[in-house]
Amino acid sequence: MASVSLKDVVKIYPQTEKDKKSRKKTNLEVRDKGVVAVQEFNIDIKDKEFIVLVGPSGCGKSTTLRMIAGLEEITSGELYIDGELMNAVAPKDRDIAMVFQSYALYPHMTVYENMAYSLKIKKVPKDEIDRKVKEAAEILDITKYLQRKPKALSGGQRQRVAIGRAIVRNPKVLLMDEPLSNLDAKLRNQMRAELLKLQNRIQTTIVYVTHDQVEAMTLGDRIVVMKDGYIQQIGTPQEVFNHQANTFVAGFIGTPQMNFFEGRLLREGNNYSVQYGNYVVNLSAEKSARLAANNVETMDVTFGIRPEQMVLANEGIDATVEVSEMMGTQSHLHATCSGKDVVVIVPNAGEDSDYSGKSIKLEFSGSVVHVFSKEDGRNLEK
Repeated sequence: MASVSLKDVVKIYPQTEKDKKSRKKTNLEVRDKGVVAVQEFNIDIKDKEFIVLVGPSGCGKSTTLRMIAGLEEITSGELYIDGELMNAVAPKDRDIAMVFQSYALYPHMTVYENMAYSLKIKKVPKDEIDRKVKEAAEILDITKYLQRKPKALSGGQRQRVAIGRAIVRNPKVLLMDEPLSNLDAKLRNQMRAELLKLQNRIQTTIVYVTHDQVEAMTLGDRIVVMKDGYIQQIGTPQEVFNHQANTFVAGFIGTPQMNFFEGRLLREGNNYSVQYGNYVVNLSAEKSARLAANNVETMDVTFGIRPEQMVLANEGIDATVEVSEMMGTQSHLHATCSGKDVVVIVPNAGEDSDYSGKSIKLEFSGSVVHVFSKEDGRNLEK
């Protein structure tokens, strides 16, 4: 197994007319040399760590993965696998394996032949190939499909075969590019659990790309959140969820996304509160201590509260419910508050759970408020 390090890695694509059009959508930086897809990417991935690169389409996550694989040339910066510089090393010599979104199985070969192919090319002895294929098939629970061809398999079974083909080589690093995106929701949930079991069994370093933040939160030892080619934050799922670096991360991680309000941060000594109209909430001692340590003064701010942390009350912020979605034991209330859309998650109360068209009041505690700079969106507590 292996560690992976990327140091100041940059990827620039030569600029074309098509790039100019796409740049308006992705906000990627353009230099004289072309469009910058990945900007100064730095990370040290530990041996046997499961790292997830997550972000919206066009943020550079797949490009980063392909640079690790050697399928994309690194414009500048350095890539190390197990301490060895890999920039000029051919993909076949990097001892990595990659699982693609499209499965990329050979349709004319059986499952066994697909899994054995890379070992056969390397002239591995037949008995060793047989042992490795059968071991991988047992781990992935596809032994009974070894003599079938891909067209006779479901999407989930094909993805298992693609993963099996990768792990039979016992690679130092396993790369996965949105491997579950072609599966339905139920099967994705099942495969997420299977991937975690697989990681525990094979104990290899995994770099995983997804645009699905639920996958990122459930799979990763650490998450790398990206936007427009830049790393926004690296941390454990809990760190990224509870202590976001900025408003982008706060809005991207969490479903439904965090509610944001334009308000005022008030400081009295080392105690802080947030004001929204006439509604004032004192922040917790922990949050106040972090703000005081950063010497944050009274100012206009953006503050955020997650939908599940806002509650209905007799006093608080006025809002009007536009749509009430019944979600089993909960209702998701889509409301307007001073012309701004907010989402509130409340417990269902039987027949009285439809709040559509009703006026409500919302409150929240000072321990769940996240305070961000109005100018650049950074978290003022960090």
